[in-house]
Amino acid sequence: MVKQSTAWIVKQKQDGVPLVVGISGAQGAGKSTLARQLQDMLTETYTVATLSLDDLYLSQEKRDVLAQNIHPLFKTRGVPTTHDVALGIQTLEQLKSGQGDVLLPRFDKQIDNPKPKADWDICQSPVDIVLFEGWCLGLTAQKEGDLIKPINALERNEDEDGVWRKKVNDVLKAEFQALFGLVDTLIYLQAPSSDTVFEWRKQQELETFANQADLAMNDAELTRFMAHFERLTRHGLTTLPQQADVVIRLGEQHQCLDIVCRD
Repeated sequence: MVKQSTAWIVKQKQDGVPLVVGISGAQGAGKSTLARQLQDMLTETYTVATLSLDDLYLSQEKRDVLAQNIHPLFKTRGVPTTHDVALGIQTLEQLKSGQGDVLLPRFDKQIDNPKPKADWDICQSPVDIVLFEGWCLGLTAQKEGDLIKPINALERNEDEDGVWRKKVNDVLKAEFQALFGLVDTLIYLQAPSSDTVFEWRKQQELETFANQADLAMNDAELTRFMAHFERLTRHGLTTLPQQADVVIRLGEQHQCLDIVCRD
């Protein structure tokens, strides 16, 4: 999987032009792991920078403002509207320009806030390849009619009028497409089903808080948290396999079943 993905990236790389490689997939699919493995292989030949969509999450304070002014569900990080898209665009444009050192944003999930700028990574440009991973990377907006019917208890009970999901879709349609437009080639890790995604995310939670088990979400809390992502996760499972340049189809144990590369 890693060797084939690396070969694809090398094939796309043009001399003197930074290449932004998007890595998309549902929660727990292995995006960060793949990014690390690709970085290890690519740095033998190229200079590589990494960025995650998760690094662009807004602070708790800013999300509280969104919750007060737009909808209470924006208090929880995750969906479009809870990211600093302008920062993401600025960072990728700086990396692509190859001029000057670039600060790479970093978010601390254990405190649910961005790390202080003093703790951000500094990338010395120019770079050859940027690995940019994110759970909804490359996703297109849904049709307005698809937003009408709630898909889970969270939407049914806490977003009865659809204000939250419409705002998410509007931001995905506009600001996020400007961000995604800076991605040159997209790799998609395709999960077997949304049920598998929950189990993967549960394992991810246990690993993240391995040394602080009291901070980890229990099953009920995780179910509610994952409900924020469910609509777009399902949307991605049906649309991104047709959109991505490389599709890595995964089994329930994260094993690679096959890889399809677009010509």
